[in-house]
Amino acid sequence: MDAFENLVAEIFWKEGYWTQTSFKVDLSKEEKRRLGNPSMPRPEIDVLAYKGSGNVLKIIECKSFIDSRGVRLRDVDGTDADGAKRYKLFRNDELRMIVFDRLRTELSKRGACRDDVKMTLCLACGRIATDRDRSQLQSYFKEHGWELFDEQWLVSRLRAMADIGYENQVATVVAKLLLRGKLPDRE
Repeated sequence: MDAFENLVAEIFWKEGYWTQTSFKVDLSKEEKRRLGNPSMPRPEIDVLAYKGSGNVLKIIECKSFIDSRGVRLRDVDGTDADGAKRYKLFRNDELRMIVFDRLRTELSKRGACRDDVKMTLCLACGRIATDRDRSQLQSYFKEHGWELFDEQWLVSRLRAMADIGYENQVATVVAKLLLRGKLPDRE
């Protein structure tokens, strides 16, 4: 969902990251063959967020799931077959390694980051299914050195946006409308 990806990118932009949405990674024919899928389309990263001061690149998968059941641990950890297509980078170690290597090569060749960039896989989601899933996902992500940005994280960042000076960005304007002061009563 582009709107959710743009929201996540705006939040990271406000936190000092250079961001890009819908970044397609060019894999070689050999890399595709290694993955057992010689005709696979280019993998797409929902949001790339780079911070030069720490030479950090966050590779962010976005799942809004705002009006659905939410993210479950079993979707991400490989115990549920339905998550195989949605969480490829989390579930396929070889794909993740190849994509990260290719990203490092592509971006450093372009001068977008240094070749020794620290890369972290992240998940930004608008809803987690249950409190148990939240706790399990937090532990699972910590074990793997990944980062989880859930709806609580999103709301805290939007609240902070409501308190900054005027910015002509959709997320900031909406945050100000909804979170500043008292809203008028509905009719």
